[in-house]
Amino acid sequence: MNALPGALAATRTWLQGELPALLRRRRVPAAAVGVLQDGHVVDHASGVLNLDTGVEATTDSLFQVGSITKLWTTDLVMQLIDEGRVSLDDEISRHLPTFRIADEEATRTITVRHLLSHTAGFEGDVFTDHGPGDDAVERFVAAMGDLPQTFAPGERFSYSNTGFAVLGRLVEVLRGTTWDRALQDRLAAPMGLTHVATTAYDAIRFRTAMGHIDPGPDHVLRPGPAWGMARASGPVGAMLSMRVRDLLGFAAMHLDGGTAADGTRVVSSTSCAEVLTRQVDHPASMRSEARGLGWSLDDTSQGIVGHDGQTIGQSAFFRMVPEHDLAVALLTNGGDTYGLYHDILGHLLDDLAGVRVAADPVPPRQHPSGFDADRLLGTYRARIVDWTLRRHPDGRLWVEEVPGPEAAAAGDEPVRYEVLPYAADQVVTADALHGAHHVFGFAGRDETGRATHLTTSRVIPRASLEA
Repeated sequence: MNALPGALAATRTWLQGELPALLRRRRVPAAAVGVLQDGHVVDHASGVLNLDTGVEATTDSLFQVGSITKLWTTDLVMQLIDEGRVSLDDEISRHLPTFRIADEEATRTITVRHLLSHTAGFEGDVFTDHGPGDDAVERFVAAMGDLPQTFAPGERFSYSNTGFAVLGRLVEVLRGTTWDRALQDRLAAPMGLTHVATTAYDAIRFRTAMGHIDPGPDHVLRPGPAWGMARASGPVGAMLSMRVRDLLGFAAMHLDGGTAADGTRVVSSTSCAEVLTRQVDHPASMRSEARGLGWSLDDTSQGIVGHDGQTIGQSAFFRMVPEHDLAVALLTNGGDTYGLYHDILGHLLDDLAGVRVAADPVPPRQHPSGFDADRLLGTYRARIVDWTLRRHPDGRLWVEEVPGPEAAAAGDEPVRYEVLPYAADQVVTADALHGAHHVFGFAGRDETGRATHLTTSRVIPRASLEA
């Protein structure tokens, strides 16, 4: 085995010395960290995979990667594009004739590009469980006929889990197999990845992390109510799990222009460049700058790209800096994961590439100019949540989030928290939620001057003026 370059040898030493203490500080039960640079890999794990069982984390442990899955689904679609079976600007209905949403014009005009860039515009957070069978994704897409259109296709960005379920079905139809099998056969196997699981049935074969949550006022971490989400959301990020080294194998393929370590062509170099080509700007309330195809373009001035993932008590963070032939990944199973992200990825990206991740927002010290709470107050409604901004009698602003029926059935409970003015059309949480302050933006103006939409990573329409 070739000796590690000095910088990566120092990284390994730093991880071995610092990771246990950082986990204790951030109340994270376990984490796996991996670094890939110039073809060399360093990985390290520490902590406990399940607080109920006490099983310790190793570098062969599997963690869920959540919505990082969308990058894998993107590659499955790009392979079809490489083969000439699909075009980015094909209407999805051309390949999925049974595809239907509530808006007939949108049904007809939504393209593959719209879905990959999160600009299709229909309700984006649906997680209906259609059972564990091989037809789960097919049944999910068949049940989308009542989903409303929030904006015209291509008009703006709104993060869409549902859109990637449709892309997963596209893969199934054109490959004649399940999304799970396509991922294993056309991505994991050609890249030589050995510890990748798409369902709980696969994951049980490995040393696998359990997610942890702290729902009560005592903030005591406990194993979550379930390990994974519905199989129908597999292409979205419901259950895909892997060890950190395998996620870096995926990164290595992209950094090498689409070829695996043994020279196998996985996706074309053209597709590798295309997925990182800016498609749409993100709203100002997001921490990242823009969206490619699937990929988040976090900071184009520094060349930082990647994706994050959240499941039931598990959080994953993945960044690449292609100019420096660098990829860094952090996989966790609960606690203050945003804090750990800044502790670890912030340190490593700066140390190895001289690039710095954006700081999390904090409440401003001064009242922002132009802020008018009256035009923002009210309820904004998506299928997954009713989000209401109210003014308390003492003048403070409070948000109440009431989960929709589907989310409530999954165990989500109403939450209430204070927000503060952040910019003319933005508010920020007064206290950190899950380790970070969150910004909520508002857009549009109706005939009364009220904002028409809430803009986070999603665009959510106003439902009422009550405040």
